[in-house]
Amino acid sequence: MRAGICGRAHGQCLSLNLRGSGHAPPVVLIVPTRNEAGAIGPALGAVSRSVVDTIIVADGASTDSTRDEACAAGADVIDAGRGYGRACSMGAAAAAPGAILVFMDGDGSDRADLIPNLIDPILSGTHDFVIASRVRGAREPGSMGMHQILVGRLIGFLVKMRYGVGYTDMCAFRAIRREQLMGLGMQEMTYGWNLEMQMRAAQAGLRILELPMPYRCRVAGASKVSGHWLGTLRASARLLSTFLRIALEPTRR
Repeated sequence: MRAGICGRAHGQCLSLNLRGSGHAPPVVLIVPTRNEAGAIGPALGAVSRSVVDTIIVADGASTDSTRDEACAAGADVIDAGRGYGRACSMGAAAAAPGAILVFMDGDGSDRADLIPNLIDPILSGTHDFVIASRVRGAREPGSMGMHQILVGRLIGFLVKMRYGVGYTDMCAFRAIRREQLMGLGMQEMTYGWNLEMQMRAAQAGLRILELPMPYRCRVAGASKVSGHWLGTLRASARLLSTFLRIALEPTRR
């Protein structure tokens, strides 16, 4: 049973989660946001609360109604400041110990109804880290640019050359146990977070599964990363610097 309470005390969205004797460990959905008004409500509304115990929206200083809409959808909203990686990191830190963490974008492009596909291999004990691949799944026309696909393939090839684990994508939609994530020693606070997580997981010898997943166009507006050339350039530079920083470290197993 679950009840949601939205309040404005100290500018936070407060929620009350009353879990019965359902599944364990708890599943916590972490959604980093910045100005996702109009998209965050429907995205969270598609989340099955019989699967996900807690939703944490780590908001990066939104100037629109993102926080209010997330609160109305039953999420716990925390102030994360600027930085995609910082938001993910703070969301993970706020999650309950022992939880399975699921990361998802708040723009409506990821299929929240497919969260069970990500967590089932972890619950069954066959894998430690499960990541969705947009490249291998069915994509709506216009949902990904060719430059995103090529960069994902290239980085995946380089990671395989370095660690023997290949990826086809750096999709935000992924799942991992909280303690294993905390043990990876994550440092990246910007858009290199996803890549660092994948590299650290390979470096640590985690059992990794990449699943083909359908991918949709974002609900509204252009992507902050791939929606214009400057964002793409900055993100590409960050990915390259992240890869080099971690790849040049001694392998930790």
